[in-house]
Amino acid sequence: MDFELSEEQRLLQDSLKRLLTDRYGFEQRRAHATSPEGWSREIWSAYAELGILGLPFAEEDGGFGGGPVETMIVMEALGSTLALEPYLTTVVLGGGFLRHGADAALRSELVPRIAEGGLLLAFAQTEPQSRYDLGDVETRARHDGGAWVIDGRKGVVLHGDSADRLIVTARTGGGTRDRRGIGVFLVDARAEGVSRHGYRTMDGGRAAEIQFSGVRAAAVLGDPEDGLPLVERVVDEAIAALAAEAVGVMEAAHLLTLDYLKTRRQFGTAIGSFQALQHRAADMMVQLEQTRSMAMYAAMMAMDEDAGERRRAMNAVKVQVGRAARKLGQESIQLHGGIGMTMEYAIGHYFARLTAIDTLFGDAERHLRQLSDAGGLVPAG
Repeated sequence: MDFELSEEQRLLQDSLKRLLTDRYGFEQRRAHATSPEGWSREIWSAYAELGILGLPFAEEDGGFGGGPVETMIVMEALGSTLALEPYLTTVVLGGGFLRHGADAALRSELVPRIAEGGLLLAFAQTEPQSRYDLGDVETRARHDGGAWVIDGRKGVVLHGDSADRLIVTARTGGGTRDRRGIGVFLVDARAEGVSRHGYRTMDGGRAAEIQFSGVRAAAVLGDPEDGLPLVERVVDEAIAALAAEAVGVMEAAHLLTLDYLKTRRQFGTAIGSFQALQHRAADMMVQLEQTRSMAMYAAMMAMDEDAGERRRAMNAVKVQVGRAARKLGQESIQLHGGIGMTMEYAIGHYFARLTAIDTLFGDAERHLRQLSDAGGLVPAG
């Protein structure tokens, strides 16, 4: 199997790295994080000019026809600078729901607006009782005339405070944890009955608590009576994207740590000359390269039409990424010593993002249980 990037993919990689290197230093990121929206509209416009906002969409819908490998390239680059813009929520998650659940008319209406940077999406799924269970939904949707009306509450909606449209899971039938009876709805974030409370997350990003009271949905994505398979497919693709982002975060954290070991001096010599610390830095490299391999595997499996195979693959990816990210993050903090715990130094922010990546859509231990229940990555027989 050929793991080499094509000429077009290398050009994408180089162009995005150059943009982020020039315009997304650590101090610039801190300024973006403290702005009212918590990210940069100017940088978002630069992403649009570069073409990455329309990257995964079909050309006939107004996109550029990219796939999971292109998404992997973008997410790794964004991870390396801890970029704060809502790429995951708008392009990966929101875009995934449009690609797999929207009709051609809706795609042709929304995709060009996303590609030009004029439309932001957010996925409102998590509820107070649901934790990591995608099928645990209490928010209700009822038919009223020709429209669906939504009532309920969603929490930790990433970039939900700045989104223009919300993609909301709501129960159209059955009990709270039934697999069937879940619909996916597109809602105008400024519609009557939508109440949003935004806040900053522990990794420097943004999220919101959102209340829906008699809110009329603008559209239905997929089957309103059986939307959970659509949700699971899009989340699997998001997990692949998060694995790539983790590689970028881990690589940057590793390089920062190596640089610190080469410059920090104790007892008259650089601490990087101590063999015990060299061994720990080598262990960090092993964790990074194992995660890189799993991110490539995730990109390969993200478009698999076999839901069971794809789910087992993403379970395995989440286990590796979560455990490796925690190990590398802890080592990077410990090798930096006390300075690694300060908000003024970058390494702690990288560790915070790795921690957030581990918990998004289920931590390593949850996915290990799911993989075990499924019989392993390669089930016997």
